[in-house]
Amino acid sequence: WLHAEGRPTVLIYGHYDVQPPEPLELWETPPFEPVIRDGKIFARGATDDKGQLFLHIKALELLKKENGTFPVNVKFCIEGEEEIASPNLGPFIDANADKLAADAVLVSDTSFIEKGQPAICTSLRGALAMEVEVKTANSDLHSGAYGGAVPNAVHALVRLLDSLHEADGKISVEGFYEGVPEPTEQLRKEVAEIPFDEEQMKQELGLDALFGESGFTFHEQTGIRPTLEINGVTGGYQGEGTKTIIPKEASAKISCRLVGDQDPQRVYELIEEHLEEHKPAGAKISTKQFIQAKPVALDSQNPMIQKAADAYEKVYGIRPLFPKEGGSIPIVEVFARVLDAPVVLMGFGLPTENLHAPNEHFHLDNFEKGIETICEYLQSF
Repeated sequence: WLHAEGRPTVLIYGHYDVQPPEPLELWETPPFEPVIRDGKIFARGATDDKGQLFLHIKALELLKKENGTFPVNVKFCIEGEEEIASPNLGPFIDANADKLAADAVLVSDTSFIEKGQPAICTSLRGALAMEVEVKTANSDLHSGAYGGAVPNAVHALVRLLDSLHEADGKISVEGFYEGVPEPTEQLRKEVAEIPFDEEQMKQELGLDALFGESGFTFHEQTGIRPTLEINGVTGGYQGEGTKTIIPKEASAKISCRLVGDQDPQRVYELIEEHLEEHKPAGAKISTKQFIQAKPVALDSQNPMIQKAADAYEKVYGIRPLFPKEGGSIPIVEVFARVLDAPVVLMGFGLPTENLHAPNEHFHLDNFEKGIETICEYLQSF
């Protein structure tokens, strides 16, 4: 709808694809039959992202009903592949930049800090997912006949994985921190404003200690610093009881969260080089890449973002905070780069709404106030 001459154009993005609903037995009601109870709507996609996307449709419907027109020019870009890193949308944006051109990209696919405390996310880490496989002999070997004299694929993999980090949590891959910016005083101040209770966190997670890169707080470690995590390890005999073998192969899945100007492909190559340099004698290594996404950082002081903060404050009575998300929405970086427009991550979910889990839900209070907030935001132009 492009009939608001002289007014800004807002591109609204969202996704209708969802995570698989399994395990189905843990749902109190069928995942694809929305049910309202206790002031919440329960369904797969209720908060991620069908419910939040629907807010924008209802807000525009309300504005049209009340005013007969819209206060801004509006474009929608709605896709069905976000949960698999939007493999086709990126090339589509590159090929259709003029068609998608906008003064701001509005996305509701994030969460509040907690109930009653809105948030506008201003950075998303990039991502890299890969697998490393170690092979030694051409078959598993008898641990009595060969033990102590031949290389063990699991031993080799464990040594390799341990070499990726130093004792203080720093990543020891040479060149890994290329492009990682030094946090500014303003950035650290914004991060420090996010509430955090370490004792409560440990209690909720069943931990007696937290661990991370030294010199950084929990929210800095999970929002503005890069990571390298081991997601899973496989090797040797996995069945019931014992099988006294020397395994011929073992593998591990690894993921990285990236920040600043880190390039996923460059990081992948650096990890490959590190593994080759540190492989034990007799080990052969191969790697495979699955996902890569570039990080994105947004200026919280951008007028388009500050107008969104004003709208939240008017409706909720409290100004939003500006958290730095540890996760990734890969297409946000593409929108920001190709369209050269600020991306406003104006979410209305809550961290407790079971996104990606059974009994996903969305609070109707935020559904109503979300519509009102979006109306205030669009009318502010």
